Amino acid sequence: MKKKDIKILLVDDEPDILEIVGYNLSSEGYQVTTAENGMEAVKIAKKEKPHLIILDVMMPEMDGIEACEQIRKLPDLQDTIITFLTARGEDYSQVAGFDAGADDYITKPIKPKVLVSKVKALLRRLKEDESQDSVVKIGNLTINRDEYKIVLKNEEIILPRKEFELLSLLASKPGKVFKREEILDKVWGNEVVVGGRTIDVHIRKLREKIGDKSFKTVKGVGYKFVD
Repeated sequence: MKKKDIKILLVDDEPDILEIVGYNLSSEGYQVTTAENGMEAVKIAKKEKPHLIILDVMMPEMDGIEACEQIRKLPDLQDTIITFLTARGEDYSQVAGFDAGADDYITKPIKPKVLVSKVKALLRRLKEDESQDSVVKIGNLTINRDEYKIVLKNEEIILPRKEFELLSLLASKPGKVFKREEILDKVWGNEVVVGGRTIDVHIRKLREKIGDKSFKTVKGVGYKFVD
């Protein structure tokens, strides 16, 4: 999909953010529509059917959490990527956002160029979603991407979102070595606050839940899933 065909809905009650962020995204070639509150965002989303929605949390009339919940109820917008803009340290907003159906979050304040990079990383998921099967079976392991569900030896395992996405990425191409940079980009989307140790911690947790032999460390490079 070409940039000029990608629709982005930017929602924030601060005119400066709408102007600056909107300008930077438009300069990249995306179709950008803006809204100043959640209620307006839902109306525009129904009409425009954007590929990506960037939602502020705290807004008048209807906040971002409620807007996200309403948007997720619309059949035509099930595949739309939704990311929240949250102030640094608002962990409760991030948790509430994921519970409402958000795919990710971006921490404010953020430099426009960094935000554009983050948006590019999020939009790459569109291509991945189009090319990947929703259900992947590898031996005794079944990964259902649509339902965010893992079944190992007929037993369902509940994984936190990032652990699921990391497993899903590695298992999408068994035997392929995924470089640490690629993992950070595709799972965390170049979030500034995420360091390399974050990957190691998530891999360790996956080894505990899925099995140590399923993950191989390639020293100095990254990780791969072993069938």
